[in-house]
Amino acid sequence: MKKRKKKTQQVILRCPYCGRDARIRPASYVYGRDTIDPESFLYVCDGYPDTCDAYVGAHKESRLPKGTLANGRLRHKRILAHRALDALWKGGYLTRHSAYIWLQTKLCLREQDMHIAKFSDYYCDQTIQECNEFIKWHQESRKGEGKCA
Repeated sequence: MKKRKKKTQQVILRCPYCGRDARIRPASYVYGRDTIDPESFLYVCDGYPDTCDAYVGAHKESRLPKGTLANGRLRHKRILAHRALDALWKGGYLTRHSAYIWLQTKLCLREQDMHIAKFSDYYCDQTIQECNEFIKWHQESRKGEGKCA
């Protein structure tokens, strides 16, 4: 049976920072010719780079946006939130899947909203705080193991 290729879609997003449209462009438009993956795409604000620096990645197959447009500050916060969440499963505290389910429950989010690429400043801050508290709690609970009463 032949596998069907998904049809690529394009959408026009409105930039929450300057109100301009954002359009799909090759990642090299932002990252330069030496882009790691020449087949990757971004939705980039029409004001980039002169007046606005908002963009978001696009899925390779569908070319739909992975999340919401973010300026440099929010993109950096999303990176930090990802690192904090990744520390849970890379540190062996939880599996990757259970870390995402745990965070979704902690933040009271629906499954379709549980994507860091959609997170606001607030949810990035909450993710970092919750993950750090989980690791601290886990490490402190281990200190008491093996001690006799």
